[in-house]
Amino acid sequence: MTSPTTQKAPAQSGWDHDAALSTARMLLEIQAVNFRPEEPYTFTSGWKSPVYIDCRRIIYFPRVRAKICELAVEKIHRHVGYETIEAVAGGETAGIPFAAWIADRMAAPMAYVRKKPKGFGRNALIEGDVPEGKRTLLVEDLTTDGQSKIRFAQALRDAGALVNHTFVVFFYGVFPGAFETLAGMGITLHHLCTWWDVLEACRDRPYFADSALAEVRRFLEDPVRWSGAHGGIASAEEAVAARLAAMEA
Repeated sequence: MTSPTTQKAPAQSGWDHDAALSTARMLLEIQAVNFRPEEPYTFTSGWKSPVYIDCRRIIYFPRVRAKICELAVEKIHRHVGYETIEAVAGGETAGIPFAAWIADRMAAPMAYVRKKPKGFGRNALIEGDVPEGKRTLLVEDLTTDGQSKIRFAQALRDAGALVNHTFVVFFYGVFPGAFETLAGMGITLHHLCTWWDVLEACRDRPYFADSALAEVRRFLEDPVRWSGAHGGIASAEEAVAARLAAMEA
């Protein structure tokens, strides 16, 4: 039974499902997937989680990264359009390589957005060039609750870019508010796979012990309660407050 807090992505096609499982299997193969129920991870937002995904490992594996970027561009073409995107912007730092590879495949200009302005020169938040007036795709490696996308998207919009779509390789797909918060800004979140896809891929091969998989499923079915029970935050409001505090630190 799915928790009311679990995020629901828009309806997916057969191609979307196949792409999600292919991505999950690649992430499992390169050991980018980490299950640690006995010692939960703590995210910047304050959520506790028994699972962690390290998408930065993708950059080391040329065949995996090529395939994932191929799937990413096909996903964007199918859900956004072939000529809709005029520029690609990566979020510092993990989004930069993915934005570069995707921009190259799409033959589009590429920029990146800093987390904070550099303290000299133009004191710019955006590097490369400002895609002023251009329909810009914001790219990052992953998202948990969508909060970092809001900051990057707003920086691009403040500079004059048109941002209505963001893409990530991996979306946690469980914490409350991601789709709704971005939709409130007029931004659609696109992703290749989620933890539910990883669990489905784990049926094919015994990547993890059955006990670990069972605990991860309990987390996915009610992540807010699981987080609170393991010493983490227990509401979306606390997540927003924690991120704001981290930004001001």
